[in-house]
Amino acid sequence: MAHACAAALRLPDRGWSGVLLTGPSGAGKSDLLLRLMDHGWRAVADDYAQVWRSQQRLYARAPDRIFGRMEIRGLGITPIPALPFSRVDLIVRCVDQPPERLPEPAFQSLADVPVPTIDIQALNASAPARLAVALRALGAGRPLAY
Repeated sequence: MAHACAAALRLPDRGWSGVLLTGPSGAGKSDLLLRLMDHGWRAVADDYAQVWRSQQRLYARAPDRIFGRMEIRGLGITPIPALPFSRVDLIVRCVDQPPERLPEPAFQSLADVPVPTIDIQALNASAPARLAVALRALGAGRPLAY
């Protein structure tokens, strides 16, 4: 179980491709998930995600008790459309400080699967667009840094 949100974007060349949003409580994970949904992404899990390895790939899903639900500040627990699971192609660390302009490629291993990892300020207005660019770059075989 990971303290993380998960979301997926349907890409024309490879189907659903997902991200795992990690970071401390209050880092903006759920806020970013909500904004991603507003940009055509689908929620997979809010707050906690079960992760597992299959065929050398990482996958995530919401625990049964929170599947299809999201805690939205000021509204409470709200039903949302959600995917039952998604492949995780990118781990996003939600950070307070601006990330490096030209970071070295980074990876994080979960369930013994190394996954490309980036830092992002979750509450930054451009965060949803940055994540979409990063996810598409991964599929094109490009590194996430120069």
